[in-house]
Amino acid sequence: MAILENIRKRTTVLILIIGLALFAFVISGVFTSTGFAGGKVGSTIAEINGEEVSIDEFRQQVETAQRSSPPGTSSMQVVNRVWDQQVRSSILNQQFEDLGVSIEQDQIINFLRNTGYAQSPEFQNADGVFDENVFRNAVANWKANEPLRYDLWLQTEKAIIQQAKEQTYFNLVKAGEGATLKEGELEYRLANEKMDLKYVRVPYSSIPDSTITITKSEIQTYINEHKEDFKQEEARDIQFVYFDEKPSDTDIKAIEDEIAKLMEDTIEYNPQTDQNDTISGFRNTTDIGDFLDRNSDIKFDTIYKEKKELPPLFADTLMTLQVGEIYGPYRDGDYYKVSKMVGRKPNGTVKASHILITYEGAERANPEITRTKEEAAEKAKELLIEAKKPGTVFVELARDNSDGPSAPNGGDLGYFKEGVMTPKFNDFAFDNPVGTIGLVETDFGFHIVKIDDKRDLVQVGTLAREVEPSEETINTLFTDATSFELESMATDTPFSDFAKEKEYIVRPVNKIKAMDENLPGLDAQRSIVQWAFNPETKLGEIKRFNINSGYAVVQLTAKYDEGLISVEDASATVLPKLRKERKAAQIIGANKGKSMEDFAKDNNVSVANASSVTVKSPTIPGAGSEPAVVGTAFAMEEGETSDLLEGNTGVFMVTVTKKEKPIELDNYSTYANTLKNNRVGKVNTAVVDALKEKAEIEDKRSTFY
Repeated sequence: MAILENIRKRTTVLILIIGLALFAFVISGVFTSTGFAGGKVGSTIAEINGEEVSIDEFRQQVETAQRSSPPGTSSMQVVNRVWDQQVRSSILNQQFEDLGVSIEQDQIINFLRNTGYAQSPEFQNADGVFDENVFRNAVANWKANEPLRYDLWLQTEKAIIQQAKEQTYFNLVKAGEGATLKEGELEYRLANEKMDLKYVRVPYSSIPDSTITITKSEIQTYINEHKEDFKQEEARDIQFVYFDEKPSDTDIKAIEDEIAKLMEDTIEYNPQTDQNDTISGFRNTTDIGDFLDRNSDIKFDTIYKEKKELPPLFADTLMTLQVGEIYGPYRDGDYYKVSKMVGRKPNGTVKASHILITYEGAERANPEITRTKEEAAEKAKELLIEAKKPGTVFVELARDNSDGPSAPNGGDLGYFKEGVMTPKFNDFAFDNPVGTIGLVETDFGFHIVKIDDKRDLVQVGTLAREVEPSEETINTLFTDATSFELESMATDTPFSDFAKEKEYIVRPVNKIKAMDENLPGLDAQRSIVQWAFNPETKLGEIKRFNINSGYAVVQLTAKYDEGLISVEDASATVLPKLRKERKAAQIIGANKGKSMEDFAKDNNVSVANASSVTVKSPTIPGAGSEPAVVGTAFAMEEGETSDLLEGNTGVFMVTVTKKEKPIELDNYSTYANTLKNNRVGKVNTAVVDALKEKAEIEDKRSTFY
């Protein structure tokens, strides 16, 4: 099986005037000013604002990132992460160069003082303080005596320089961010000035969609007027038939027969004794560990288990077995199993709750606790008496009095096995029946313990065989997939129709991007994406792909060029917007000049009221979020009535019946500072996003990955 599997797998946005003198900082060859890219070797994977990115350098970065990535990270995830880092560093480095941003010696040392390097004993003096001279000497020593470590340091220094430059650059941008007291006052008013409104709303739903005719040319005009909202990347559509490598009914029956045979004793001839020996089956074996090691795909686990550790669908049944009893065969995921109860420990796990009363000096005691041991003992005795009273809810008593971390959960410690808890606590829990409440003293303090439940632990031996496709099934699947591929290429019948004739399910995947990896129904199939985007792959072309658990016969059904999306693809988004505009125009046109009462009467709606509405919470009862309507009302005077207003859900007319202005503050600096901090907090991301948006980036990743 494994051999067969191996065979098959083979910015006008930002203008900064920054003057910084260029100062090269070198420490024995450290913190050089040579930049990051070095010489360009071989092909390029990208051009970012005209600057080429070497594929060789990019591959080295990917290899380095792959080594530090967590298990399960796919190659494409690493590639995309490195790509994002590359784009970010490139556009920022171009800014640094254009603006003369450089890092001077004192800035680097300052940066090191505020990072983990300052905590390293290697860089500290006798007083345990970061010392730049000690740091210089350490690096010089690496260069002279530890070349590998020095090479690693040279890579690290680049990252440090980059971080220091970015910190300087972003700090300069942040220095330009601020908020005036007037802005702070407005922010305060927007959040706290409340309005009571009387309003009439004629919903857009009052006009049937069927009465509004929108032509393709109108949709196209809308797209052209909102090009930024309707850009599309290059994309592909495919459809495929999946041939799943799964066991056949014959394979399943063969596994069932094997399990049945292993259950019973067999007679085998022993040439050494020239006699027939009786080989015990699973039902009668006395050495279950040896038997399962020889015959099962799941070896014998000697550990006693709780119910929750058994197969969920069968745990209830398995727990009822007596020692020596057998259950099965049964199907559990990809295995056929027969389980035997080998051993049982009655009451092997205990569920308990406790109230911990600790004292100053007790192990792990909260430093804020100042009671003495004697005071703790007295309080514990009082709580024990309270806990034993009829009607006392132990959970509430623990929640209100326990010093332990389980207090929020009512003292619940869950189920635990013998030996987990401290000895005295353990002995009390396992030596007393369910329902017992008692006092136990440990190094942690005094525990009022309640035994909530006890359960058995069981030792189960399971004879299991993995249900997998046989070699014959795999060969048949290959034949079927290959035949379908060739026949679908030869026939004039459309791919989907031909698949249905063959009783196969056709699955479409639309708008695949060039760097996509996971395809619905197929998971990670980068080779299919590369094929779909290969310039030589023609529309309608069909190809069979070997995948991890079978085959996929794929047809390329559509190609989308980079640019504006088509009228057909945009319709779902544009039609509702154009219909809403038409409906709004109709409603406004038919009701101009009317009073609020007439507007309501003529459209069969009622006058409604909304209270305590604010601009920061622009929700109108019965209408939902209506920021434009509420914003208009905010600018109106008390008693004033608006014109007809186009809202999110309908056309409105609003009267401000009451305005409750907030208390005037002596100073609005708190709100101004909050605004400033919010703006400063967004700088790093906003700057990079703005630079990316303005950048000219030619992405060639799909050529190489």
